[in-house]
Amino acid sequence: MVVQQGWIRTHQSDLAAVYRLLDGALILGALMICTFCAGQELSKDWLIAGLTAVVLFAFIGESLELYRSWRTDSFRNMLSTTALAWSLVCLLLLLMAYFAARGSTYSRLIVGSWFCLTLICLALWRYALRRALTYLRIHDHNTRAAAILGFNEAALKLARELQQNPQLGIRLNGIYRLPGDDSNADGISLKHNALLAGELEQALEAARRGKLDLIYIALPISEAKHIGQLLSALADTTATVFLLPDIFGSNLLRTRWQHIGGSVVLSIYDSPIQGINSWLKRLEDLAVSTLALVLLSPLMLLIALGVKITSPGPIFFKQRRYGLNGLTIDVWKFRSMTCTEDGTNIRQASRDDARVTPFGRFLRCTSLDELPQLFNVLGGSMSIVGPRPHAIAHNEQYRSIVSGYMLRHKVKPGITGWAQINGWRGETDTLEKMHKRIEHDLDYIRNWSILLDIYILCLTVVRGFVGKNAY
Repeated sequence: MVVQQGWIRTHQSDLAAVYRLLDGALILGALMICTFCAGQELSKDWLIAGLTAVVLFAFIGESLELYRSWRTDSFRNMLSTTALAWSLVCLLLLLMAYFAARGSTYSRLIVGSWFCLTLICLALWRYALRRALTYLRIHDHNTRAAAILGFNEAALKLARELQQNPQLGIRLNGIYRLPGDDSNADGISLKHNALLAGELEQALEAARRGKLDLIYIALPISEAKHIGQLLSALADTTATVFLLPDIFGSNLLRTRWQHIGGSVVLSIYDSPIQGINSWLKRLEDLAVSTLALVLLSPLMLLIALGVKITSPGPIFFKQRRYGLNGLTIDVWKFRSMTCTEDGTNIRQASRDDARVTPFGRFLRCTSLDELPQLFNVLGGSMSIVGPRPHAIAHNEQYRSIVSGYMLRHKVKPGITGWAQINGWRGETDTLEKMHKRIEHDLDYIRNWSILLDIYILCLTVVRGFVGKNAY
């Protein structure tokens, strides 16, 4: 089938309606399959539940912007939003059934299988759609024409990224020079002449004629007056305008715009776990920690017995660490050393450390000494997944020499984390190792989602609990 250039954009509102209808059909279809496999008919009660779910999913999906364009966003974020919307729908259905005293009407087996099957169906069709759109965009269909105003390093970086990611469907017409641009600055023009498309007036003329869909202004924030003039000129076009400020390359953390009355502010360092996300994260922590404690309680009793009979001293070791927002928390572990340091000068455990007991060495190599932190998670001072908490003495040592070190405390510390499953666990005997750990911690915060937490949990058993750097 030949897809005409611009056909998808022209019918975007119609396609969004089709997406909603398909979501509804998948929800009802999954319910029919589940009731059939359970040997039940699709009764009136089940039909009402299904139709209610369709309506709720449409409204919740709209509020979460599920049906917006995901062109420049990751599939993982799309999947996380879909999973969140469907989870909220099911939670509301359960609450409605409870308050209507109709809980016994619905089979738990069918409800559970309906939840899982629908989530799989919604994810699979979105994956198929994503692949189809990627194919079309790579073959120059469903594309948007873009221009960059300003000839500098930030503009060149964006241009390279657009060229290297054809699946975005953003076709770069080129970079347009602004009045005052130094054409010979740092030899940029000599190396990148092919990206130059002309002067500002040419870009404005193309935008007025509807030849440009997206325009990126590459100017520093200090050029506020110049930016204002460009925005006034571009207001005479229908192009979508973006600002590419000079904080482009900064170490930003969950940047977003906020409105305070009539003022607009931009968050530079912020936490992703706010609002509904904080509730979901807490629900995840409670569910996983409770299940883990139930399953691992026999093992924890054996470990406690092993600690007690293999060396004198207490079974548990409590140490002060920094938690959320840099507040001090008490972190619990099975004691693995002959001493229990918790002062201003704490030496990290190293290979063949004489302080580590023989049984403690086994616990540390397998990370089983961390299991009591499940109680920290239940209490709310820690999370299952997050940056590992460091001793206060180490925090004070590194915060002044590792840029962004304290930003890891924008979320709760975790029992396992992105750094740990990527090999950056155990002793940080070099500054480079600490830099790598912090780099991974901040990457986790930037890209946080429930799905990322699940991914980390799945890899933790293999990569996180056993490692060559743990001793």
